[in-house]
Amino acid sequence: MELRSLMRVMGSDPREMRSLTREEAFQAFTAVISGDESDVLVGAFLVTLRWKGVTVEELMGFAQAVRAQARIPCQGMSGLVCVCPPHDGHDRYPPLEVAAGLIAAGAGTRVLIISDRCVPPRRGLTSASVLESLGLSMTWDPTEAEDWVARGRFAAISISGMLPAIIALRRVRGDIVVRTPLSTVEKLLAPSSASVVMGAQAGPVLGTAVEVIQGLGHPTGIAIQGLDGGVIPSLRKRTRGIEIADRHLVPLTVEPEDFGLNCHEEPELPLFGPPEDGYGTADNPALVQASGDMTRAVLAGESGPARNAALLGAALILKVSGRCLTLAEGVDAAIESLDSGAARDTLEKLRSLLP
Repeated sequence: MELRSLMRVMGSDPREMRSLTREEAFQAFTAVISGDESDVLVGAFLVTLRWKGVTVEELMGFAQAVRAQARIPCQGMSGLVCVCPPHDGHDRYPPLEVAAGLIAAGAGTRVLIISDRCVPPRRGLTSASVLESLGLSMTWDPTEAEDWVARGRFAAISISGMLPAIIALRRVRGDIVVRTPLSTVEKLLAPSSASVVMGAQAGPVLGTAVEVIQGLGHPTGIAIQGLDGGVIPSLRKRTRGIEIADRHLVPLTVEPEDFGLNCHEEPELPLFGPPEDGYGTADNPALVQASGDMTRAVLAGESGPARNAALLGAALILKVSGRCLTLAEGVDAAIESLDSGAARDTLEKLRSLLP
């Protein structure tokens, strides 16, 4: 069924609109990424979903549609945690998921970050920005990502490499300006055998996100409302999350004061003025460099907000991996990884794997 017909199924009257079934949602998103539908129709579909409100069944159908078209690495790899931050990045806070992932990998967990670069509407800093500043890069090759994780316990892969068709939607999402369900769907492009740590925006989307993770068959997972909708918890206040544990959904609260990691300020990026029209934070070389410098400082053992935030992010990864039963144990293991130099060694191992 074509996208136009499926939009008629949803209807246009807010009082009578109905949600799509999982199969209809699968068909709809298959059409969206096929490249056969017009930008206007795809944009109208995404805006309608935002206006109506997306359901768990719809998101599962959308995720299954993109997974069916993508080359996803590391399927069946044991002990893998996929870290899924917002792909349009950050413009206020540094993407510390790279530091958190390297710390967790230094503690023995296999980590795959799923991200991208310069994604609208925000076009903010992502893992790609940090790795670029460190003289490294994320990979666009799923085979290479799998090799890096197997040999070095860490990799970051671009969703564009797994699903090239997603690139054609950037113009549409840039024109729409606001986030749509596509921002959630792209974070779900992970191997179903992996555990997941996913960033979620504020509001009811938290429960929806974790139900979708569970419904897609992931063994464990955490959806967390971190800074700017990312995976890194706040240092100034408690951060809400929900965890999949023993097939049950369990509320999770990250209170930095419980671990002696609270600060009066968050790890914020320096201010260089608002981005020029049509550009984002990721287009600013000074901010790209600053994001890498903060990660470099964390791995060098420098104290401060960035270190504390990265430790909390690593603790979440270690907890969802099963290596640590509690966040407190995760924080202890993260500190050991950082202080012993194991996290820094993981970075150097990654350098040696690059061509």
